[in-house]
Amino acid sequence: MARRPRIVVEGGIYHVYNRISSGEAVFADPNEAIEFIEIIRDVTKRDGWTIFAWAVMSNHFHLVVRTSSVPLSRGMHAVQNRFSRGFNRRYRRTGSLWQSRYKANFVSKQSYLDRLVLYVHLNPVKAGLVDDPAEYPFAGHREVKKRNRSPLVNIDEMLLCFGTAQKSARRSYLAAIRIGIDPDSAEVGSSWHPFPDDSSLNVDADSPYLDALGRSTGLERPTVEAERFVQLVCELAEFDLDRLASRTRDRETAVMRRLVVTLGVERWGQKGVALAEVLNKNPDVVSWWVGEGVRRRQDDPIFAAEFEGLDEQVSAELIQAQGTSRGEE
Repeated sequence: MARRPRIVVEGGIYHVYNRISSGEAVFADPNEAIEFIEIIRDVTKRDGWTIFAWAVMSNHFHLVVRTSSVPLSRGMHAVQNRFSRGFNRRYRRTGSLWQSRYKANFVSKQSYLDRLVLYVHLNPVKAGLVDDPAEYPFAGHREVKKRNRSPLVNIDEMLLCFGTAQKSARRSYLAAIRIGIDPDSAEVGSSWHPFPDDSSLNVDADSPYLDALGRSTGLERPTVEAERFVQLVCELAEFDLDRLASRTRDRETAVMRRLVVTLGVERWGQKGVALAEVLNKNPDVVSWWVGEGVRRRQDDPIFAAEFEGLDEQVSAELIQAQGTSRGEE
C-alpha cells in the first residue's frame, strides 16, 4: 500500500514522534537521551525550528515543532540518522534503529495545539515514571517550571497557547498541567512562582508561521526542476553557469556553489543527486557543499544575507512565472 502523503506547510506546526524498533529502551540510558536531545538542539538552531513541547521517553520521543523555510523532512532526517549512526557505532551494531519513518501529524487548530502541549509534557506522568512532570529531566515541562537557561521549548511561543501575558499565561499552563495530573484539582499549587512582570508575549514576526485561520505566512513555493533552478540562480546572481560546473576552485566560485546547492536543498526541495548531475559533480561533494553552506549561513552574516537575498529573488521570479502561466490557461 502506498504511503499517505504528508501535509507540508512552510511555517506549519507538527506533532512528530517515533519509536525505537522492537521497543528497546535505548533512552533509559541518560547518556543516550542527552545525546539525542543535543542533536535536536543542533538541528533546531540550524533549521530555525520553534519547539512548543517535547519529551524523550525510554523507547520513543515526541516533538511539537513549527518549521521554518527549511522542510521538516530535512531536519528529522538529520536527527534520526545522526543518532542512529552514533548509537550503532557506540554499540557496534548494524541495521535500522527506528521502528519506521517518523510520524508527523499536521496541527491545524489552536485547540489541538493546546491539548497537544499538555499531552506531550504529561507523558512521563501518564507512563507512571513520575508523579510530577517537573521531576522528569527529559521533557519540556521541566524547562518551563524551573526556567532552564537554555531550553529547547520556546517558552514565550508555547505560553501563547494559554494567554497573552507572561504571568497569567504561565499560571494557566501550570493549572492545566496540575489538572492533568489530578483532575479533581482546579487550583495552582504553591510551587508556582510568577514572572517579575506581566509583559506581553509575541510571536517571532520574522519567521513563517500559521495564523489564526490556519494559513501559512510563509511562501507557497512552486516546484522547479534542478536544471531550471540552477540556471535561474546563476542568472539572478549574474554568475556564469559553466564556471559553476567547471573545475575552478577560486573563492568566489566556491562561495557561489555553496549558495546554490544550500538554497536548493534547504528552501526549494532540490535533491543533492539532481543538483550534482546539473553541476557535473560527485553527489558526495555536493552534500559536503550543503553542509558547509548551512554552517556559513549560521555563522557568516554576509553569506546569510546573500542567501536570503537570492531566495527572495528566486521566489519573486518563480511566483511571477507561475502567475503568468496560470493567466494564460
